[in-house]
Amino acid sequence: MNEIVVFAVIATATGIAAFVQGAIGIGFALIVAPVLGFLRPDLLPVALLILMLPLNLYVGLREREAIDWKGVGWIGLGRLPGTFLGLWILVVLSADSLNQVVGASTVIAVLAALFAPVFRPKAGACASVGVITGITETATGVGGPPLALLYQHRPGPELRSTIACCFLIGEIVSLVILAVAGKFHLDQLRWALYLLPPLLIGSVASRVTHHRIDARRLRQGVLLFALVSGVVLMVPY
Repeated sequence: MNEIVVFAVIATATGIAAFVQGAIGIGFALIVAPVLGFLRPDLLPVALLILMLPLNLYVGLREREAIDWKGVGWIGLGRLPGTFLGLWILVVLSADSLNQVVGASTVIAVLAALFAPVFRPKAGACASVGVITGITETATGVGGPPLALLYQHRPGPELRSTIACCFLIGEIVSLVILAVAGKFHLDQLRWALYLLPPLLIGSVASRVTHHRIDARRLRQGVLLFALVSGVVLMVPY
């Protein structure tokens, strides 16, 4: 496929994903990771993690008064060992196998968000989710659904800002460890920089609409898209 077309598709997905995440607190990685997996798997997970830094900083600052700092602390504590496990997965798998992991983790995350029983964000649950998120986000760039499940019954501002804060801290840790392990390449950074304009457009658009949007229906649409994308990504080609 022509590189301009590839960029246009990825840029469109990035803008839509930034809008969705800014509106409901989850969705960026679920939308962008499968698209990258199809078109440029070599950019995963580093380019995806870099793109999420300004997005989550923006969302976290926008509703910073609602952040659950206690939950952030416990999630961060669990995140550290999970990050090293995710790095191990990234090192031992080939690009094709990693594609399968991205697809499988996306499907599992969607099913968990749809069908898992409700639990409150207490210390033990936060630490456990931190471990899971550390594994999946470091290996594939997808880490949001466990956090969304943890905070799904909390007010929207708390869900969005707390998840954004957890992402921001975790992404920095993951990127540092990936860089030390030699998994950080300039081409991944270059693509992330090229994709900043659609990211910013989607983020700003979410500010205008996040109080009015039907978050429940949008979340269902995101999860359906992610489920289909994950299944297709798992099919050998």
